[in-house]
Amino acid sequence: MLTGSELLAKVKELGDASKSELVRECGYVSTKKDGSERLNFTAFYEALLEAKGLSLGDGGGKGRGKGGRKLSYIAKVQFNGNLLVGKAYTAMLDLKPGDEFEIKLGRKQIKLIPVGGADEEE
Repeated sequence: MLTGSELLAKVKELGDASKSELVRECGYVSTKKDGSERLNFTAFYEALLEAKGLSLGDGGGKGRGKGGRKLSYIAKVQFNGNLLVGKAYTAMLDLKPGDEFEIKLGRKQIKLIPVGGADEEE
């Protein structure tokens, strides 16, 4: 099974191949008990995402708090008016102490844009 840059290169090389061909050519195939082949699309797509820099696996606990809690993707305004994002989220985005963001307020939304970055919608 191809992974990383080899996987990306093979997918690019195959171009307009069907999804089944891509999975097969990249080695994400196993044999069932009856001798027929099984294409493992899930493993292929997970490897493809990881090769592109996004991991959907457990990540070794990365992005989760103590005890394996799942992230809720919901934040509440605290009693003192602060809005806390949390360490698990900043770790997922690989943010470091001192990283700066421009705050853009919209209708019922807040956008945080890295200083020096571009706003994707503008």
